[in-house]
Amino acid sequence: MYKILFVCTGNICRSPTAEGVMRGRVAALELDHKIMVDSAGTHAYHVGEAPDQRSVATAKKRGILIDGLRARKVEAGDFHEFDLILGLDYEHVQHLRRLAPANAKAKTELFLDYAGHSREKEVPDPYYSDQQHFEYVLDLIESGVDPLIEKVKLELM
Repeated sequence: MYKILFVCTGNICRSPTAEGVMRGRVAALELDHKIMVDSAGTHAYHVGEAPDQRSVATAKKRGILIDGLRARKVEAGDFHEFDLILGLDYEHVQHLRRLAPANAKAKTELFLDYAGHSREKEVPDPYYSDQQHFEYVLDLIESGVDPLIEKVKLELM
């Protein structure tokens, strides 16, 4: 089983959205027995909380259900549990690399870079923005998930 962890700041907007999109695509491709997906935050601001209602509503409009997810903080053990940890922006990747133990199993990368996104490099935080930003974040995440799945499928071979 190949395990992927998406990470943003509080685990209530970007990373649960990425988890939901990825889970949906993995299930649609019948790869859920080969690829496991989770999400976490770099900070414990919202541990135990559901995703932001604006993220939930935006995802739901596209058939992606994330309201059952609960925020958690990334832990040192995640670097041994997961194969790939993807930060949604540069700050997340820097934080994760500082947190990673020397013998970490997980590769830590920037999501859109790893997914081969050509235009954008970071998924911006929509928390203090309007609904259009939540839509844009979902657009970016959706555009990065399929290339990510293709890379993972190559690693599984």
